[in-house]
Amino acid sequence: MTPPPRMTGHLPSEAGEEDEQQPVRHAAAASLASGARLAVKCQIEEEMPVAPIQDPPIHDPIALELFKNAIFSIADEMALTVFRTTYSGVLKDNMDYSTGFADADGKLAAQGLTLPGHLGSVPTAMDAIMRHFKDDMAPGDVFIMNDPFDGGMHLPDIFVMKPLYHEGERLAFACTVCHHIDVGGRVAGSNASDSTEIYAEGLRIAPMKLYEAGKLNKTIVTFLEKNVRLPVQLMGDLRAQLAACHIGEKQFAELVGRYGPEQTRFYLKEVIDYAERLTRAAIARLPDGEWSFEDWIDDDGVDYGKPIRLFVTIRKTGGHMVIDWTGTNPQVKGAINNTLSFTKAASYCGVRSVLPPGIPNNEGVFRAIEVICPPGTVGNGVLPAACAARGLTGFRMVDCMFGALAMMLPDKVKAAGDGGNTGISIGGYDEARKPFVYVDFTCGAWGARPWADGLDGNSHMFANMASHSIEVTEAEQPIQLTAYEFVADRAGAGKYRGGVPFLRDYRFLEGEGMLQVRSDRRDHRPFGLYGGSPGAPSENRLDPDGENRMLPSKLTMTIKKGDVFRHILAGAGGWGDPLERDPAAVLRDVRNELLSPGKALADYGVVIDLATWTIDANATARRREEMRRVRGWREIPKVQRDDPETALRRAAE
Repeated sequence: MTPPPRMTGHLPSEAGEEDEQQPVRHAAAASLASGARLAVKCQIEEEMPVAPIQDPPIHDPIALELFKNAIFSIADEMALTVFRTTYSGVLKDNMDYSTGFADADGKLAAQGLTLPGHLGSVPTAMDAIMRHFKDDMAPGDVFIMNDPFDGGMHLPDIFVMKPLYHEGERLAFACTVCHHIDVGGRVAGSNASDSTEIYAEGLRIAPMKLYEAGKLNKTIVTFLEKNVRLPVQLMGDLRAQLAACHIGEKQFAELVGRYGPEQTRFYLKEVIDYAERLTRAAIARLPDGEWSFEDWIDDDGVDYGKPIRLFVTIRKTGGHMVIDWTGTNPQVKGAINNTLSFTKAASYCGVRSVLPPGIPNNEGVFRAIEVICPPGTVGNGVLPAACAARGLTGFRMVDCMFGALAMMLPDKVKAAGDGGNTGISIGGYDEARKPFVYVDFTCGAWGARPWADGLDGNSHMFANMASHSIEVTEAEQPIQLTAYEFVADRAGAGKYRGGVPFLRDYRFLEGEGMLQVRSDRRDHRPFGLYGGSPGAPSENRLDPDGENRMLPSKLTMTIKKGDVFRHILAGAGGWGDPLERDPAAVLRDVRNELLSPGKALADYGVVIDLATWTIDANATARRREEMRRVRGWREIPKVQRDDPETALRRAAE
C-alpha cells in the first residue's frame, strides 16, 4: 500500500515561537485509553507474518465478531492518535473530534471513541466526497472539506479523509473530523452566535484534494495559513488528523493481509448489515405509535427575546422509526442554524439512548431511523444561513427528543439536562500583537432519571467532552480560572432530583480582548418530567464580586484586563413527585451543600433539625400533607416547565 503522505516543511511559525507541541496528561487520557477496544485488535507483528485466511465461513459469527472488533479498534486507535498529537486545547482537552472507518463506497462501518454529536457527520461528508470524486481517486489522495452546504457541519469542523487501497483497488476510507480553534471570520474562535450569514464566519473549504497521488497541494496550505489567526495550531491539528489516517491505513493493511481483500470487503458490508439487523430488532420491541414534543430556544442572539420553536414527532412501526422535525422554526438570522447532518446526529443520539448497548455505530443504525427536517428551518438551514453556533440547537434537539421519547417510554427516559454545552471564546492580541484564542465548551448536569438522580458534573450525552485542564489553560492563555464549583439550590426537584450545575469564573489578564458566549436555558428552563420541577435558569455575569452585571445568554463584547466573566449552567430537570423523595436523600444533599435547608423545606417538605442534623419525621409528614393539599394535583403533570404556584411556595415557608 502507498505510504500516507506527510505534511513536512509547511508548518508556519510565529515570531519568537518554536514549533513545539507540549505533551498533556490528564484523567481524560486514561479514561479514553481504558475505554478503547484495543485488547481485541487483530494486530499482526512484522516479525511473525500470518498467512491470509482462505475463504472463512460466510456466516461464521465468531469471525465476524473478531473483524468487527478489529475495525472498531482501528477507529479507536485513530482517535487516540489525534488525542496524543494535537495542538489545541479544544481537541486535547475538550476532545471535540471524531474518527471513523468507511467502506469503499463511503458507507460508515465504524465510528471511534469520541462524540455522538458526529454520528451523522461522516456519512454526509463521505456522500459529498463520493459525489465530487468517486471516479477521480487514486492511492495517495487525501481529501479536505468543511463547507456546511456541501457535506460539512460548521466551519471549525474540518474533515480529512483518506481512501485506502490494496494493490490498486480501493477498499475503505479512514475518516477524521476535528473542531479547529480558529478558521478565520469576524470573531476569534470562528463560532460567534451573532453572525448573520455564513460569509462572516470564516473559510469555506469545498471538498477538494489536500494531497493528490501523494503530493501536497501547497496552494491550499498557503491559503489556510494566511486566513486564520493561529496557523501553527491549525496546521498542527491537521497533521494530527493526517497521523490518524496514517495509523488507520497501516492497521487496515494488516487486516487485509490477514483476511484478504475479498473477505475484507464482505465483512465491512456484513458489519453494517449486522448493525441494521440489531437496530431493527431492538426498535421492533418498542411500542408502535406516534408521539410529539415541543420545546423552545430562548433566542438566536440577534433577535433577543424571540423564542425559537423546536418540534419533533416520532412515528414508530415495527422495526422502523421516523423522526420528523416538521413544525420546527424557520431558519433564523443568528448563527444557530443546523445542517441536516447535525439534526440527524441529535435524532440518532436520542434513539440510541433507549436501545440496548452493543449495537455498532455505523450506517446500519441509520438505515432503521429515518430523519425528516424541511429545508429552510433551524434544523436544516440553507444558504446563506449562519451556523457557527449550531451546537446549541443540536443539544437542544436532543432534549426535545428525550421529551418525545419520555411520552413513549416513561420509565426509560431522563428529564432535560442543562441545555447542552455552553461555548465560551476569548480572543485578541497581546502587547506584541501576537494573537491568542481560547475556546471552551462546558456542560455538566444531566436530567433526573426515572430510577436515579441526574448526574452532577458529567458531560452531556451528545458531547462526551472533558474539561480543560485549569493549569494548562493558565499556562497557555491570558486567563485565570478563579472558581469552578457546584451551585446549590439550582437542581430541579423531584423524587429523583436533576443534576447540580456548576459555575466557572474567568479572569482576563490581557489589555483587551473579545468575549463571545453561546448559552441558553435562560427563559425556557430545563423541563422536569412526571411531576419533577424544572431546573434553575443559566446565568452570565460580568464582575460578580463587583458590578455583578447580568449579561444576555448570547453575546459578543469587548473585555478589559481584570474583568471577570462568570457562567452558571442551568440546573437539570427533576423526575417524579418531589414529595416522594426519600428524606434521607434530601438530608444528604443538604449536608453536601447542594441544597439549602430552606429549599429542602420549600421543595420537598423536609424539616431538618440543624442542631442534630436529623430529620423531624412528624413535622415532615405534616408539611408534605399540607403541600399536597395546596398543590391539588388530580394527576401528575407529565411535563413541568415552570415553578410550582406561589401558594405552594408560601405553604412551604
